[in-house]
Amino acid sequence: MSQSDLFSWNMERDPALRSTIVSVLILDTDPDWDRLVETIDRGTRIVPRLRHRLVTVPFGLAPPRWVLDSDFDLSWHLRRSALPAPADLSAVLEFARTEAMTAFDPARPLWRSTLLSGLNGAGCALVMTVHHSLTDGIGGIQIATALLDFDRAGTDRGHPPEPPQDRDGAFRDIVAWNWSVGSDLLRGGVRVTPRTAWRAVTHPARAARDGAALATSLVRLAQPVTATLSPVMTERSLRRRLAVLDAPVEQLRCAARGVGCTMNDAFLTALVIGLRMYHDRHGARVDQLRVTMPISLRTADDPLGGNRITLARFALPADIPDTANLMRAVDAAVAGWRREPAIPLSGAVAAAFNRLPAGLLTEMLKHIDFLASNVPGSPVPLYIAGARIDRMYAFGPTIGTAVNVTLTSHAGTCYVAINADTAAIPDIAILTDCLAAGFATVLRLGAEGASEGGADLPAEAPRSTPV
Repeated sequence: MSQSDLFSWNMERDPALRSTIVSVLILDTDPDWDRLVETIDRGTRIVPRLRHRLVTVPFGLAPPRWVLDSDFDLSWHLRRSALPAPADLSAVLEFARTEAMTAFDPARPLWRSTLLSGLNGAGCALVMTVHHSLTDGIGGIQIATALLDFDRAGTDRGHPPEPPQDRDGAFRDIVAWNWSVGSDLLRGGVRVTPRTAWRAVTHPARAARDGAALATSLVRLAQPVTATLSPVMTERSLRRRLAVLDAPVEQLRCAARGVGCTMNDAFLTALVIGLRMYHDRHGARVDQLRVTMPISLRTADDPLGGNRITLARFALPADIPDTANLMRAVDAAVAGWRREPAIPLSGAVAAAFNRLPAGLLTEMLKHIDFLASNVPGSPVPLYIAGARIDRMYAFGPTIGTAVNVTLTSHAGTCYVAINADTAAIPDIAILTDCLAAGFATVLRLGAEGASEGGADLPAEAPRSTPV
């Protein structure tokens, strides 16, 4: 396991930090079951971890190791069931809510999928549940891209190779893990030391400033957070409620371009406005809210699956009434964190977190107000086993926050998944209405910008479904 994967796994020591991702695909028709089985089977061969289970290493001398499950049974992981009446989206989200709160069987690979048939309108839903140690959001999209089709007929991709057999024993794994950690540190030292020494000789003042900046950045990345900024969303529990919003991609992108920002900035701004409205509904004023935001470190050479992210925790302004100015302030906060000198060292920070007692790690994460993640998906329609994917929602884990809001763009629409801790947010319908209003506020910027440019882009209101 990488340090980031291990960090996701170690959070399981506190059930409130359970790192389960639940993706809901709304399909226009029932997929061909045999083709679906073949597709998922192919996925378990392309991504071998889907056939591996975790086994602990003696005395904790190395992280748990991925071992091929000799009893792997695809029929246990891939299931099908009929939706109870009324078979609507709310029924699908209720099933997904239960999945999000259900722990994995540690004796098996850490995933399961369920096809729910009988959805009103002749559709169905595919609910896919994975542990975060298997993949991050972008990694999940990459896996999906390798498996999904661009038309109903599909593409014959051939038969993938059998998963490789385990050849290393636990002792060899311990040696390999500690050797790799030491080698990485040594290689990093060999690369950095001459450059640092030369800079110290030629530009001593600059070297001192750079060293101080890096140390300060590391403190910012790793420092504990001991209190929420929200005066309302303060309690934490194991209970969850789910809700969804839909919004047009192009209009959100247009709103961002109009003020010189990114679509991610527009997304975060909509969340901040919505959460500010939620606090107003509860008679509370909020000047700032602290967010956990995954920053992708994935490169083109990284394999499918696994975690290639770092979690940045920082405050966003919430007291700027003008939407455009608020988005610029959000952009400045996000850009500052993306440039943090400590971001490339996030593996070392994760390694330090992995050695903390569970209680201390819990207290560090339970005082963040919300988690926001933006996952770019496919701009064109996708199909699985002959069924078209009409909607795609990814409910990320709260990881100690009050609510996780994940946006997945797919075929021209932003599908926004809301996973709320009901101790912090007992009224998810009100929160969903407020977030919808936040998106509507930002989308108006896009409509106004398009109107000034001569385009005809209506201010489409976001659609919401709470459960």
